[in-house]
Amino acid sequence: MKLRIYLFRHGQTYYNKKHIFTGWKDSELTPKGIRDAKKVAEKLKNKKFQVAYQTRLSRSKDTLKPVLRYHPECKKIITDDRMIERCYGKLQGKHHKTIIEKYGKKQFDIWHRSYNIPPPKGESISMVEKRVKSFIKDLIKYMKKNKVDVAISAHGNSMRPFRKYFERLTLKQMMKLENPWDDYFEYMIDA
Repeated sequence: MKLRIYLFRHGQTYYNKKHIFTGWKDSELTPKGIRDAKKVAEKLKNKKFQVAYQTRLSRSKDTLKPVLRYHPECKKIITDDRMIERCYGKLQGKHHKTIIEKYGKKQFDIWHRSYNIPPPKGESISMVEKRVKSFIKDLIKYMKKNKVDVAISAHGNSMRPFRKYFERLTLKQMMKLENPWDDYFEYMIDA
């Protein structure tokens, strides 16, 4: 028996649009973000899942809502912040341009895209990967025990290690990933 995971990123937010480090700050979906969420919902409408995961942030929840409209079979929604966006620490709420002007493009790139160097008071991608791996381990156990398919409304940086795990990517490949706002990824596990 094969069980399925449907993984998708929240739709575009106002912070995304304005190139602001969002991290754990809450930023609502833009009109485009709402359309992104509806596109994901359309693409998933003929799939089936009994459990959905979201994070505490409104962009994760608000992307999941239109998806759930097509899924009366989904009886359980679980909030799990191990799939939350990367914490950008002191950069959260600041424009990319401001950080580049203050610290230079090289330092911006290190904080923005380095695997193991966190921004001040924030998380590195390697720290995100550690919590995502813990989530995956518990997710697989839960799915096998309960024989359920799941949908996950996640974030760009938490999807990177998730995709690395299921797509067997190298670290380099993972770090180059850009996750779309209007599509999903499907993975299968043996029950």
